[in-house]
Amino acid sequence: LIRDLHDSLGEVPLFHEDENAFREKKSNIKHPLACFFHLFFRTSAILIYLFCEFLSRSFIANMVTIILLLSCDFWTVKNVTGRLLVGLRWWNQVDEDGHSHWMFESRSGTSKNVVSNSDSRIFWIGLIVCPLFWAFFVFSSLFSFNIKWLAVVIMGVVLQWANLYGYVRCKVGGATKLKNMATNYFGLKLFKKVTLSSRGIQ
Repeated sequence: LIRDLHDSLGEVPLFHEDENAFREKKSNIKHPLACFFHLFFRTSAILIYLFCEFLSRSFIANMVTIILLLSCDFWTVKNVTGRLLVGLRWWNQVDEDGHSHWMFESRSGTSKNVVSNSDSRIFWIGLIVCPLFWAFFVFSSLFSFNIKWLAVVIMGVVLQWANLYGYVRCKVGGATKLKNMATNYFGLKLFKKVTLSSRGIQ
């Protein structure tokens, strides 16, 4: 069972949307330490994976280091930087009957601690770009038959895409709304393509 908890007063904006409601936001970084650790763990894991042969010849040492960095990144992004940088959080809750509920919350835009544009950019760029690297590493490991690293890169994909999915759900709402947004987007693309084709025929 999945529940979506959204503030009735509004949602935190992605990048520059809803600018009229958030004119008082500052462009400077309000949480430099949170921004640093938001990027530090995930970029360090990627760099160690890319240059592990130059750092250590021990596969076990490199693997353990990367897994520790990925685990620290997952915990930090899920429990700290999401709340501080963009006012979003998600978690799992088990009720008295033993049923699991996924909670997705968005802080109201009228709250006192309004996020800054810089914090929001850093959060979303780091959240979106880094999982793409791990997805690429999965395919490169398969095509190069580098099977020993496959478990590590799959863990990177799972942990980082879990946070990405959780925060996108916090931002856009429930799974139905997310599906409708995707349907509308592709429907609009198809409509434009058909319109241009019909104009070309004429």
